[in-house]
Amino acid sequence: MASGGMQLLGFSLAFFGFVGLIISTTMTEWKMSSYAGDNIITAQAIYEGLWSSCVYQSTGQIQCKVYDSLLQLPPAARGFMVTAILLCAFAVLVAAVGMKCTKCMEDNMEAKNKVAVAGGAAFVIAGVCAFVATIWYGDNIRRQFFNPFTPTNARYEFGKALYIGWGACALTVIGGGLLCCSCGKNSSGPPAARYPPSRANQHAQPAHV
Repeated sequence: MASGGMQLLGFSLAFFGFVGLIISTTMTEWKMSSYAGDNIITAQAIYEGLWSSCVYQSTGQIQCKVYDSLLQLPPAARGFMVTAILLCAFAVLVAAVGMKCTKCMEDNMEAKNKVAVAGGAAFVIAGVCAFVATIWYGDNIRRQFFNPFTPTNARYEFGKALYIGWGACALTVIGGGLLCCSCGKNSSGPPAARYPPSRANQHAQPAHV
């Protein structure tokens, strides 16, 4: 049962990471306008995400606009995040079939364990893809922020979506790793040895009339 509990823990962590990746991808706060240096204009805040950019006014009004040109899109981050979400969706279905707490494939535990390992590996790959997207996007923000040729009012900082994405990546990788590690051994134990009945027991049986 120890491996079954580890499977359930790994699946739960990976599933929460999957939800976090969806939330992070759909959010617009991947980067936000910075107020460092001489940029003290706080009447509005600009947020940019993978799909659109939004302007928050100090009066509470919000104006969002979807990117009109493909050149404005962050294609690498967008592609990696969508790939990670699709892999997680596939991993959820596969891992659910291979877990010991489900009734599928109970007649073949060896194949069931292999299916669970495949689901865990898919979770790990999805987490790595999301890590590549978030780290690349964050490094791009950092380089532009410290670039002396970038105007002060055009500098951005890390948004909430990046922090959520990093946490979701960690949960997905850890959960997938637990799924893979929990299936190394079969918790049912080796089959009991069977011995033929002794001759004394055979002679002790009553004779049929």
